[in-house]
Amino acid sequence: MDGEIDPAALAALLEDGEDVRIVDIRDERAFDRGHVPDSESIPFPELTTRVAELEGAERIVTVCPHGIASQQAAQLIGSYEGTADARVESLRGGIEAWQESDHDLEASPSEDDAEADPDAPF
Repeated sequence: MDGEIDPAALAALLEDGEDVRIVDIRDERAFDRGHVPDSESIPFPELTTRVAELEGAERIVTVCPHGIASQQAAQLIGSYEGTADARVESLRGGIEAWQESDHDLEASPSEDDAEADPDAPF
């Protein structure tokens, strides 16, 4: 693990279009309710079986509610042979700090939204 990144620095990377993989380790429902833009969901319990999906990434940032579990996730990812050359960081303070820094969360469309008639009045 290469340490932590603060919310302002991550927001700057996103604004600049930098190549960064943002891995949200919360459960799928929490992710769907709101997550850092451009992030992907890999819940912590699935991380060991899905870490190969991150192979070849140059920079990876892990995200959790408060920035604690994401440090463990970053260590795990950094120890994987396929990501050994990647810069792996944890978002300092997690989703909580992201929101406190006035950065927006992105929500995933719910299944109800996907099935809704776009022409329906309600």
